[in-house]
Amino acid sequence: MIKRDPILKAAAKLAEHRTPVLDRKGLDAFVGSFLERSDLFLGIREMQGSPLYVIEENVLLERAATFTAAFRAELPDVSVYYAVKSNNHPAIAATLTAAGLGLDVSSGLELQTALDCGASDIVFSGPAKTEQEHALVAANHGRVTVLIDSFGELERLERAAAAAGVRVRSGVRLTTSRSGLWRKFGIPLADLSRFFAAAKKCGHIELRGLQFHTSWNLGPANQVRFIARLGAALGKMSSRDRSAVEFIDIGGGFWPPQGEWLLSAGTPEGRLREAVAVAGRPSLRHHRLPASPIDEFACRIGRAVWKHIFPNVSCRICAEPGRWLCNDAMHILLTVLDRKGADIAITDGGTNAVGWERFETDYFPVINLSRPALTERKCYVLGSLCTPHDVWGYAYNGKDIRPGDALLIPTQGAYTWSLRQNFIKPLPKSVMLRADGTVTAAIP
Repeated sequence: MIKRDPILKAAAKLAEHRTPVLDRKGLDAFVGSFLERSDLFLGIREMQGSPLYVIEENVLLERAATFTAAFRAELPDVSVYYAVKSNNHPAIAATLTAAGLGLDVSSGLELQTALDCGASDIVFSGPAKTEQEHALVAANHGRVTVLIDSFGELERLERAAAAAGVRVRSGVRLTTSRSGLWRKFGIPLADLSRFFAAAKKCGHIELRGLQFHTSWNLGPANQVRFIARLGAALGKMSSRDRSAVEFIDIGGGFWPPQGEWLLSAGTPEGRLREAVAVAGRPSLRHHRLPASPIDEFACRIGRAVWKHIFPNVSCRICAEPGRWLCNDAMHILLTVLDRKGADIAITDGGTNAVGWERFETDYFPVINLSRPALTERKCYVLGSLCTPHDVWGYAYNGKDIRPGDALLIPTQGAYTWSLRQNFIKPLPKSVMLRADGTVTAAIP
C-alpha cells in the first residue's frame, strides 16, 4: 500500500529523516557563558525586578562592527541597514544608528521610529504603502529612499511627491519567486525594463537602485542564485538604464551563527510523529541546523557580485541584516513563583513576551541562575498565562528549581519583542545593559 500511495511513501521517507543533533559540548559552552555572568543578571533582577527584557549594548555594537567588516572586506562600497521589523525596540534602533548603520523600515510606524531616533539614512520597503506613509516619506525625502513594490505604488508615490513638490529617491523591489506567496513582494525580473520606462515618465521619482530579499538563509546559496539571475537581467537592459543604478540592495535573512536550535517537535520527523500522536514528552536530545559564518556569506556573495553584477553596473551594495544583529542582544529574565510537584514550575512571566508558542518547537536553554549547573533536568517550565501553551521549556539547566529562583532565557532578541502581545498579563519592562556596565531603563 505504501509503495502505491505517494503521500504514504513520502511519510515513510520523512520518518527516516534525521535532523542533526545539537552538540552537548557546544551547548554546555553556550550555557556556561551565561553562568559566568550570573551575578550580573541576578543584580539586574534585584534592582529592576522581573519579568524583564535585558538588552546588551555591547553585543549590538560588536555584531554591527563584525557584519560591516565582513562585507567591506569583499566589496568596495557597502552600506548596512538594520531591519527594524526584527526588533523594533527604539533603544536598539538608536544604538545601531549611533554606530553608523542605516535603518530598513517597512511601515509608517517604523519610519517614525527611525526619524525619532535621528536616522539620516533610511530605506522604506514593503507592499501596500498607504497615502499617509507616502506623505511622511515626501516630508522627509532627504532622509528616506523608498523601495517601490509595484507599478501601482510607482503611480501613488508620484502623486504624493508631486503634491509635496519634491523629488523622492527610490529603488524597485524584485520578487525572488516565480510562484507562491513570496510573489507578494516586488515585481518580476522580466518587468524590470518596463518599470524603468514607466519611472522615466514620473517627474518626481528618482529611480536609483534595485532591491531583493530572500529569507531564512542558513547559508548564502539563495542569495547567490538570485544575484546570478539579476546579473543576466541587467545584461539585457539598455546602457542608459544600467547607468541609473547607483545601488543594489541584497536584503537580509542572514541566520545568526549559532544556527537554528529545535526541539524534536520542530523537526520534520518530529512533526510527523506528532501528526500520528506518537510524539510523547520532549527529550533532552535537541537539534541544530547549522548556519554559515558571516565571513562565508560575505565571501560567496561578494564573488557573485563581482562575477554577475559589476560587469554590468558599478554601484554600491546594501544589506539589511536584522536577526543577525539583534538575536543575541536581548534576553528574558524570569522568577519562579510556584513549583507544582517535582516536574512543573510556574514563572512570573508569560510567553506573551515573545508573542507566539515559540518554545513548543524552538529550543533555548532555561538557565537557573540561582542554582547554577550545566546539568539539564527535565521539568515543565511554564508561564503565568491562563493557557496550557504558555511554555518556556521542558527542562532547565541547574541543580534544582525552587520558588524565588531567577531564570534566564538567552538570545531572545529577534522576532520576539516585535511580536509581543497584550494578552492576559502585563508585558515585561526592559533595561539596557550599557557597554560600560551600567544598567538603564530602556523606554519601550
